[in-house]
Amino acid sequence: MKHILQLAALAITLPAFAQTAPPEFTRCIDDLQGTARAAGVSESAYRRFTEDLQPDMSVIEKLDYQPEFRMPIWDYLSGLVDEERVADGRAMLATHAETLARVQQRFGVDPATVVAVWGVESNFGQNFGKYPLVQALGTLSCFGRRQAFFRGELYSALRILQGGHIAPERLVGSWAGAFGHTQFMPTTFERLAVDFDGDGRRDLMDSTADALASTANFLTKAGWQAGQPWGFEVKLPDGFSATQEGRRSKRPLSEWAARGVRRVDGSPLPGGLGSAGLMTPAGAQGPAFLVFKNFDAIYSYNAAESYGLAIAHLSDRLRGAGPFTTPWPTDDPGISRAERRELQGLLILRGHDIGEVDGMLGEKSREAIRLEQARLGMEVNGRGGLKLLRALRPQ
Repeated sequence: MKHILQLAALAITLPAFAQTAPPEFTRCIDDLQGTARAAGVSESAYRRFTEDLQPDMSVIEKLDYQPEFRMPIWDYLSGLVDEERVADGRAMLATHAETLARVQQRFGVDPATVVAVWGVESNFGQNFGKYPLVQALGTLSCFGRRQAFFRGELYSALRILQGGHIAPERLVGSWAGAFGHTQFMPTTFERLAVDFDGDGRRDLMDSTADALASTANFLTKAGWQAGQPWGFEVKLPDGFSATQEGRRSKRPLSEWAARGVRRVDGSPLPGGLGSAGLMTPAGAQGPAFLVFKNFDAIYSYNAAESYGLAIAHLSDRLRGAGPFTTPWPTDDPGISRAERRELQGLLILRGHDIGEVDGMLGEKSREAIRLEQARLGMEVNGRGGLKLLRALRPQ
């Protein structure tokens, strides 16, 4: 860690016009050229795209960061699936209806699911990420954990540039290397991205058609079954134990029915849908879901059940469904992005320096929240929920 801090300090103190890469980083990048060549990156392309490359040590900080702030699922979903995103998603469905219809015809994935991934991953192309991929992946290839993994992604990114699919200045994304409208890792791009607009390039940055089709191709290759649901909310009988259940423990719907599980509106479970696993992300007292193979396909996009549920729920909302019927087991519900922006504005009015009002409660916002929670005699946890928002609103 000491050498990381020294390199970070060096990068900060050198003026922009005089910056030279630290020798340790330069040696690493030079040493990687041979394995990059073996991985299909030409010598000229490697030199061109890594010339004068500087490390960005902030990505190492993110790699090593162990967050103390754990987000409850009701906070996670309230920020990803709110009325604002539903409205924007429906607008995208209308705007790109022709493309989405062709995508569905070719890959079998319905428009609402594709657009839901788009909305969660980049807010419909509004948040691509700001990190130049070669710089971020080059840094992660030379410092920190999982260097072998990131070297594979670096070589993949260089092959993408070498193939002319994306202009070098446009290849930006997350600190870990995901990029484009639906945030593919470079190796995922090489496996699954498609040229859907017919211009000879697979461009997930500037071609919405390529991005939407590539997303559908991903889901299809992950086992998506056309015309089948991802799952649905259910009602569990009193005293039901879900401790041994989960997404992977799939049982026939007839077995769930025999155990007293019903649709959330009380109607019987449907037939003909195969086996399903039971998910209770907040315990048996919160919303419960029977999920099928299509949920597993969504899950494979980003291996987290909360993420998969966000995509699945947003897709339902885009089809006209309402919020979940069963409330989350909390007396302090999560708040939408609009409400988060309101909360940030109220924190600023109380004199807190939280930076930009963007609806994203980062560390500055959470520190201000902790101070306000302490002042109000609330539990000090840095969480921005409905109780705090109501407490700070003018009476």
